[in-house]
Amino acid sequence: MFFVDTIEVPGLGNRSYLAGGGRTAVAVDPPRDIDQVIAAAARRGVRISHVVETHVHNDYVTGGLELARVTGAAYLVPAGAAVSFERLPVGDGDRTVIDADSGLTLRAVATPGHTPHHTSYVLEESGTAVSVFTGGSLLIGTVGRPDLVEPRLTERLARAQYASAHRLATELPDDTAVLPTHGFGSFCASSQAAGESSTIGKEKASNGALTRDVDTFVADLLAGLGDIPAYYAHMGPANAAGPAPVDLTPPAVADADEIAARLAAGEWVVDLRNRVAFAAGHVAGSVNFEAGGQLATYLAWLIPWGKPVTLLAESAEQLAAAQRELVRVGIDRPAAAATGEAGRWVRENEALASFPRATFADLAGRYPADGVVVLDVRRTAERAGGFIEGSVHIPVHTLHRRLDEIPEGTVWVHCAGGMRAAIAASLLDAAGRAVVAVDDGFDAAGNAGLTVRAA
Repeated sequence: MFFVDTIEVPGLGNRSYLAGGGRTAVAVDPPRDIDQVIAAAARRGVRISHVVETHVHNDYVTGGLELARVTGAAYLVPAGAAVSFERLPVGDGDRTVIDADSGLTLRAVATPGHTPHHTSYVLEESGTAVSVFTGGSLLIGTVGRPDLVEPRLTERLARAQYASAHRLATELPDDTAVLPTHGFGSFCASSQAAGESSTIGKEKASNGALTRDVDTFVADLLAGLGDIPAYYAHMGPANAAGPAPVDLTPPAVADADEIAARLAAGEWVVDLRNRVAFAAGHVAGSVNFEAGGQLATYLAWLIPWGKPVTLLAESAEQLAAAQRELVRVGIDRPAAAATGEAGRWVRENEALASFPRATFADLAGRYPADGVVVLDVRRTAERAGGFIEGSVHIPVHTLHRRLDEIPEGTVWVHCAGGMRAAIAASLLDAAGRAVVAVDDGFDAAGNAGLTVRAA
């Protein structure tokens, strides 16, 4: 008998896996905070004998090297990946025994496309394929994007994705479980997963890589590629060099004076509380990235790389969870942190700042009018589906560099649901602009009477 445990990394939209038998197991594409993988193995009562990477990741810092070091496991990395550390290079067709008593082996299958060296791993029980760890190759209803390595390679890699998907579909039985790393919110996917689980047979019936001709598939894939988070530029090099162990101990405690000094020095002070609490009262100059949202993705995307960050949290638990998310994208140690009530984060006789929240119905009662600016911070692809007439469009991940493009007036900022609008509102508030955060679903805009145009 065998098992496959899924280790969710929801903030980044990824999954890692632990698979094995009665004694030993393999970890696939592990996150940097390896303690959860070790805990999963302990619950199963197995030893991690192997750690494998499907590719050098572009969207997070891997825990593979450290997990292999801590557990003594063999570390398997595709032979074509240029890395600076000792590993076992894996080539197409290589087989690795995972648990001899259970008859479990891994077979490497070259599946270039997401990267040139991408490799999938077929888990076989007594010679029969039962699951395939597809990394960033064949995803659920989609494929991994081919444009993260080198622009000149994008079309070539898109065609390689098509060929790789067809190879897996041809070689594997229809009931083989498809277990991708990306696709559950990760920007490494060309689109989001069409469901939570799948098989080769289901993908053959529904995945565009397997239902369309190659030219149509490639054209559609390339046309649908969106923005690439800025921090991705740092992930591949970090993974190729060999990431350092993480330190998740609590950061140094910052009092109100230190928070003020760090703001005055131009550092980022990030408030992790929910957007309702932040709008009601926050340290002037701080910015809001909700701990419950895509904290790691958006903070790493927006912050100048290497800029010191101080975290403000409502509890020690919230702070610890945020640290865990941030190390996954290479923000290793906060400069300082504070927890508790927001009133304790400002100096004596200083007041908390605030700004109003509103709905699209509120906006409809005031717009259009002189002095009201509507700012849409969604991505370009989202805006193409419809936008409020007369609105200014600046995607949230570019806003901090483009504040001077926003017309004078009170800025009513919106996104698709409220989270990114809250980030944008905090950036505008920190810059001294009068702002209203529209905390509402965009579907409500037209129903509220606002004129919504198609791009």
